[in-house]
Amino acid sequence: MSTAPQLVVHRDKDLMAQAAAARLITRIVDAQASRGSASVVLTGGRNGNGLLAALAAAPARDAVDWARLDLWWGDERFLPEGDPERNVTQAREVLLDSVPLDPKRVHAMPASDGPHGTDVDAAAAAYADELAQAAGPENHGPVPTFDVLMLGVGPDTHVASLFPELPAVRETDRTVVGVHGAPKPPPTRVTLTLPAIRAAREVWLLAAGEDKARAAAIALSGAGEIQAPAAGAYGRSRTLWLLDAAAASQLPRSLYPPASA
Repeated sequence: MSTAPQLVVHRDKDLMAQAAAARLITRIVDAQASRGSASVVLTGGRNGNGLLAALAAAPARDAVDWARLDLWWGDERFLPEGDPERNVTQAREVLLDSVPLDPKRVHAMPASDGPHGTDVDAAAAAYADELAQAAGPENHGPVPTFDVLMLGVGPDTHVASLFPELPAVRETDRTVVGVHGAPKPPPTRVTLTLPAIRAAREVWLLAAGEDKARAAAIALSGAGEIQAPAAGAYGRSRTLWLLDAAAASQLPRSLYPPASA
């Protein structure tokens, strides 16, 4: 069932990153207090990395029990291990290498020089298997019920590596697929599908900058998910759009939240 999106608009991208990091710390701590552990799906890109950098600098980061946190990724560039363009490489640099995570609970997507070689579809199937093995009976499906799943929104409304009109955004059965011929480089990627994204308790969509304004307006104005994948990204209990003022500048006033920071 779709949850109506909630919007929070911040003055600028730095404030947005800091507020989102604080919000994420709170959600992780709450989940760990209630269930013993937490699971978060990370996103790359400038806004995802900005949030992780803000989290690294936040004094409250020590409230998180990092050893009881599972980290997953929404998508990944199918490049060799350690490639600077890989989302996991960037996440390690800005945050992960500086906190005491359990390596077994950091679930990076396969690299192109991994056990599946250059077979991106086999790599995607392996990640789907890893998700399925982590899912318990309480999850009622083939992926864990993530506490928070974060997505950057592209100027074309893509989220993860689900691009408008391409086969991956139409997938209804598989939870992870290989992407061939993505319109932005690199063309070969691994991505969660919309059904996997919708398994999350909360889905947070991050958009900052004038180049994201049109995408936010389209996705929040009733567009279909095939044409605007961001419109199809929603959580089981909450869907949260975290925007800066520039990204919110084309939103209809009826959508604009009355009390934004």
